[in-house]
Amino acid sequence: MNPNIPVYLLSGFLGSGKTTLLQRLIAYWQEQGLKPAVIINELGDMNLDGMLVDTKVPTAELLGGCICCTVREDLAGELAMLVERDAPDVIVIEATGAANPIDLLDAATETAMYAGIEIQGLITVADAAHLLEMNRSRGGRTYALMQDQIRCASVILLNKLDRVNEQEQAELEQMIGEWNPYAPILPAIRCEVNPEQLLSTGFSEAYSKQGSLQKTPSGRLTMAGAGHQHVTSYTHRFTQPIDSEQFEQMISTLPREIYRAKGLLTFSDTASRFLFQYAFRELDFIKVTPQENMADMAVFIGEHFSADKLRKRLQALENGEYTA
Repeated sequence: MNPNIPVYLLSGFLGSGKTTLLQRLIAYWQEQGLKPAVIINELGDMNLDGMLVDTKVPTAELLGGCICCTVREDLAGELAMLVERDAPDVIVIEATGAANPIDLLDAATETAMYAGIEIQGLITVADAAHLLEMNRSRGGRTYALMQDQIRCASVILLNKLDRVNEQEQAELEQMIGEWNPYAPILPAIRCEVNPEQLLSTGFSEAYSKQGSLQKTPSGRLTMAGAGHQHVTSYTHRFTQPIDSEQFEQMISTLPREIYRAKGLLTFSDTASRFLFQYAFRELDFIKVTPQENMADMAVFIGEHFSADKLRKRLQALENGEYTA
């Protein structure tokens, strides 16, 4: 099983253009000689979007509920099946428009512990006209969900710009920049965007090259293809056991921007392995006997925390050099 299969999460409200973008990404990867695979989540019991995807592309379905809640337990199985059966080079998970982004990330990164994958980024597609209308009317829960999807994104595709004028586009970019000052905003019509630019703005700290600065109509600068230290998810793989007390100390000092964490650990001062869960600033451990080939790892989920600082603290923990 390839432990490094990149997985991209695709978020956005209903009708924003997610499936159109998915089609473009599939075509791009196929042109590169790669084999993409897709997981499509629908609230209903019929996969309508799946009918628009190339039938040659390995596809799994999560129907009858939202990936972040009612069908989240099915995600691990579907991902593991795709990885083992089809050996894809890259996977895209298209979530239902109602998916809460933090819960979506939570489900996906939990699955990364078992399925041999690497979560690369959360791409949020926003319908320009719809978002503008919702912002002006402050449209309740739908508006709040749109905000959350944008806040948690590693890159934002501002789509359907042919339905707004330049002044409205500038208003949208300023608003989005206030919600998420870290994610690049890529303007598009019918999701026509440079795939390399879109895919080079994920969570991974490997993206460290400086891209070219581009100015939007609002005057806001965006970094094309640039990496940044503000991420939404960070996965750390341990190479050796760690001290349990030092780990608890480290967790107790996590910044509030980190909402959740989970993982599988081997401690140097105990004989058992443990699953840990961290949420609402509380830490729990469960003693487990996992499969032998499961490596120790921890996944941290939050909003724009520094992955680099966290990585250094975890490395110090491994080296027995951690100090609170």
